[in-house]
Amino acid sequence: MSYFLGFDGGGTKTDCVLLDADGHVLRKAQGGPSNPLRSGYPKAWFAVSGAADAVLARQSIRAMDINGVCAGFGGAGRPSVARRMSTFLERSFPKAEVKVTTDIEIALAAAAPTGPAVVLMAGTGSVAYGRNAEGKTVRAGGWGPWLGDEGSAFDIGRRALTAVRRYDDGLGPATILSARVLKALDYREWSGVIEHIAKDPDEVFPRVYPLVARAAQEGDEVSRSILTGAAAALVELAEHVIVKLGLTGEAFPLIRSGGVFSHCAFLDSLVDARLAEIASRAKIGPLHTSPAEAAAQLARTAARRAADVH
Repeated sequence: MSYFLGFDGGGTKTDCVLLDADGHVLRKAQGGPSNPLRSGYPKAWFAVSGAADAVLARQSIRAMDINGVCAGFGGAGRPSVARRMSTFLERSFPKAEVKVTTDIEIALAAAAPTGPAVVLMAGTGSVAYGRNAEGKTVRAGGWGPWLGDEGSAFDIGRRALTAVRRYDDGLGPATILSARVLKALDYREWSGVIEHIAKDPDEVFPRVYPLVARAAQEGDEVSRSILTGAAAALVELAEHVIVKLGLTGEAFPLIRSGGVFSHCAFLDSLVDARLAEIASRAKIGPLHTSPAEAAAQLARTAARRAADVH
C-alpha cells in the first residue's frame, strides 16, 4: 500500500490529511500552529509531528509507510524556512518524496489545480494569490503582523482591544465588546491581557475575532466599523491580484479561505459585494476541498512522477 500526507500549517492550527494510492481520504487530524516564523521552529515541528502521529496511529501504519508528503506552511515563501521544514519532514518520513511550499499555494491548488483562479486568505494573517490561464502568478500581502496582515483575525482582534481601551480612557465610542473581552480571554484584569500580548500576541488577538463577528451581527457600531475596514483591506489585496492578472472580465473561481470567512455574514457580504464589482464573472465562494487534502493530492502526484523517473 502507498500512503500520502498533506499538511496545511498556519498561525492558528495545522491540518493533516492521509490519502491512499487511489487518492481517497483515509484519515484527518489537527494540531497546533506551525507557521515557524510566528510560532518558532520547535513549536511548528511539534504541531506537525502531533498531527501526523494521530493519522498514522488511526490507520495503524508507520512513518516508513509514507511515500509522499506535501506541506504548505505560512512563512515558507522564504527559502530558508522552506529548507528547514523540508529537512525536518525528510528525516521524519525517510521513504517519502517531500515537497514544502506555502499555505497559499496549496489553497490555490484546492481552488483549482489548473487554470485561472484567485484565493483571498484571511486567518491569523492575510494574503491574496492568483494564477491566470498562461500560468502567471501574482501575490499581495502576507507580510506578517508588523508590516501587513490587514483584515486578518490578528488585525481585527488588535483593533477591537484598542477600541475597548480607548472607550475606557474616554477617547472612543462605547461598544458591547467592553463587557465581553476579559471573560472571553479568561482574565479578570487588563494587566494579565497586556502581559499575555507581550509574550505571545498570536494567542490573544485572533481569539477576539469571534467576539467582533458576533457583536457586528448584533449591530454593534464599533465592531461593524472594524469589520468594514477589514473588508476593504482584504478586497484591496484581491483586487490587486485580479487586475495584475488581467482577470477582471474573465470567469474564474474567486475563493475566500481562512478562519475569518464563513463565520460572519456581515463581513462576508461586504467582501463578496465588492469583489463582484471588480470581477463580475467570477464565481465567488468558499473552498470545497481543504488545502490539506489538496496538498496530499500534490504529494501523490509528485511521488508518482518521481517513481516514473526512476
